[in-house]
Amino acid sequence: MVEFRVLPDTAAASAAGLPAARRLAHASGRPWIVGRWDDGSVVHAAAGRSRVAIFGPADTTPDELERVLARVRSVRDLDALCGRLAGSFHLVASIDGHVRVQGSVSTARQVFHTSFGGVTVAADAPMSLPGDHRVDEELLAARLVAPWAPWPIGETPLWTGVEAVPAGCYLDIGADGRSRPVRWWTPPEPHLPLADGARRVRHALRDAVAVRARDVKTVSADLSGGMDSTSLCFLAADEADRLVTTRWEAVDRADEDRHWAGLAAEELPSAEHLVLTRDTAPTWFDGIAEPEPDVEGPFAWIRTRARLTHLARRVAAAGSAGHLTGHGGDELFLGNPLNLHTLLRTRRGRAVRHLRAYRAMYRWPLLPAVRALLNRDTFGTWLAASAGALTDPVREVGGAPAFGWGIAYRLPAWATGDAAGAARTLLRRVGASGVEPLAPLRGQHAALQDARLCGDTIRRVDRLTSREGVAWHAPFVDDRVIEAALAIRLQDTTMPDRYKPALSTAMAGIVPARILGRATKSEYSAEAYESLRRHRAALLGLCGDDMRLARLGLVDAAALRATLERLPPSSLTLMPLISTFACETWLRAVERRPVPAR
Repeated sequence: MVEFRVLPDTAAASAAGLPAARRLAHASGRPWIVGRWDDGSVVHAAAGRSRVAIFGPADTTPDELERVLARVRSVRDLDALCGRLAGSFHLVASIDGHVRVQGSVSTARQVFHTSFGGVTVAADAPMSLPGDHRVDEELLAARLVAPWAPWPIGETPLWTGVEAVPAGCYLDIGADGRSRPVRWWTPPEPHLPLADGARRVRHALRDAVAVRARDVKTVSADLSGGMDSTSLCFLAADEADRLVTTRWEAVDRADEDRHWAGLAAEELPSAEHLVLTRDTAPTWFDGIAEPEPDVEGPFAWIRTRARLTHLARRVAAAGSAGHLTGHGGDELFLGNPLNLHTLLRTRRGRAVRHLRAYRAMYRWPLLPAVRALLNRDTFGTWLAASAGALTDPVREVGGAPAFGWGIAYRLPAWATGDAAGAARTLLRRVGASGVEPLAPLRGQHAALQDARLCGDTIRRVDRLTSREGVAWHAPFVDDRVIEAALAIRLQDTTMPDRYKPALSTAMAGIVPARILGRATKSEYSAEAYESLRRHRAALLGLCGDDMRLARLGLVDAAALRATLERLPPSSLTLMPLISTFACETWLRAVERRPVPAR
């Protein structure tokens, strides 16, 4: 497990050092990186007055880093290295008194920072930063929004005085200890034909898996039956000495994943296959009231926290110290109707044909679809306008086409008027601030937001499973894979009649054709209802008289209890339960383990 704090090369910064097991020094001898990590988690090198350290899986060596350092004159000169390396990592550099601290495009590796003693201190997690930080209650109200708070609000730390490095940027800390974000990465133009783009995806994914399999005997991986996890398993089978796959037994006996996972397992005879059965494995919401040791923020996968721990223990017992998950594949490779907004302006004939197909699939009325496609709102205007729909009925979501900058966001019915007012005010204020989208094209912005949401969750899952000795890896949200996916022409990835065309083309010849032919996805409403009924008592216990969200005036506990006691017939209306209980369990964790002033 890795935890580190980065200090500028100043005398004042020494007071911000952690009482840590490990430390690296600037050329001056002052502390540079302090924390806890094992030797296998970091590669570092020095040349003259330059230093660089890379935490996490990356395809580089100390010798290569020394050669790079011999040529650099500023932290900016490391852009080429960062744009080439496969893997998912933090890069920290000290070049002649300047410091560069950088995470990943997806936030699977994120950088947080604060001002302490007049200088900037950076870290891999808010809990590693010095200072007495408090919960921002206005931001917390927006975290009740389902299925998640929109970007950039969902990425803003809930701790006052703590900031996150913006997307595509690194943190530049000068010789005086002051800092600024510097952009080094921008989304690629979607210009590659499908065949060329798929080859790039193939190489990026192969490299991403290879860097995790290097120098380890056993790799474990999800084999759910979906195309994403199946692709990783076949790549891992080529790279790893030993592969162990895992699959959860579904509640719904009609679930198709079992069939497709079985076909894949037949084609992987040398792998060992673990099936986590319902009678021995935790269900959703198991242990929901147990203490949460991670106080960074609400945990998006709180419903499966116990399952993740159980899985980590099982694969650790099987000899694995690193687990591959297919999360991130949907975010990058599912056809996104938002791309029709761009295609209408660049490839009108193709856009019209695709629109006909999407209308047939979703039964969109023609005039509302055309009006939505003609919308020219900026990202900020759209975000501010979204505030007005936060309390609209959930049943209206999906009933009409929407070609804005993202999905429809909704507050739960049990959110109070004060919560709704705070969330609306925040969305409108951020929308009016001149905030720019993650990408100039709506579909790319949405894909990047989803990839970053996935990366944020993977970072938190990795922290959880690492306590059991297992690192959690999501190769699909590595920088090189994201770049490869975004570079493919929109008309080739928005085909409504093909399922994940870029990924299926990329995996041709690696994954057997009969498995790549799957064109469906399973859904898990049966799992949700069964688990909610099974754990109703524990969930009701969290929304009793001592409910923390109710104390803050953000949730009507009685209305929430009524929902739990009589579950609604549509699973869509259950989604806000997850964000609500993620916020509640987090507040309880904060009470038990406040961030200390250090």
